[in-house]
Amino acid sequence: RIVGFTEEPSLQDLVALGRARNIPVMDDLGAGAFVDLSPFGIRGEPLVQDSVRAAVDIVTFSGDKLLGGPQGGLILGKKAAVAAVRKHPLFRALRVDKLALTALEATLRMYLDRERLMREHPTLRMIAMGRDEIERRALDLAGRLKTIPGVKVEILDDTSQVGGGSVPGQDLPTQVVAIRHARLSLEEIDRRLRMNTPCIFARVQRERVLFDVRTLLDGEAEAVSEAVRRIAGE
Repeated sequence: RIVGFTEEPSLQDLVALGRARNIPVMDDLGAGAFVDLSPFGIRGEPLVQDSVRAAVDIVTFSGDKLLGGPQGGLILGKKAAVAAVRKHPLFRALRVDKLALTALEATLRMYLDRERLMREHPTLRMIAMGRDEIERRALDLAGRLKTIPGVKVEILDDTSQVGGGSVPGQDLPTQVVAIRHARLSLEEIDRRLRMNTPCIFARVQRERVLFDVRTLLDGEAEAVSEAVRRIAGE
């Protein structure tokens, strides 16, 4: 994001200029959002559909990030421009394999059913998670952790970062479950969590180890509590 005293031309203006000068216009979106995220508190994230409607020659974005598919890059646009890309020698060297294409197809098919998409798409489900569910998850995880001897547990208001490459500069309100241990340092707890199977990534802030419940999938609260129980018992 470039913020402050800046000005940005519209896609329509760029397309018109490109046509007047016979220069192809490319729009690199980065995150690849197909769903309007403003109802969930994320403003200004451009949609792939808008770039296509603006008739730019080439649109590029990531297959992972907000789209939620396999890691890779997607290139779409006008037939002549895409054909030119396909002729480049690097296309064959950098193309994805059939497994990635299959995963991408399965991801894109989810977008045909809005209700299923918001229910099953991990990234969008986390972004759209409401306050009530966040509080329920925080109470559940905190209740599990409070049964572990030597572990002090708190629930704190905090923010979730969607990602610098996806939605830079914008945070979502959340709750975190914060722990401290009578004997183990914060750094040691964090290290052992990462070395756990499955590995667990927490944040160390404000003299506590923090678990953002927005980022937990169903059933993962149990995995977190069991990992902390093992660490605290060693």
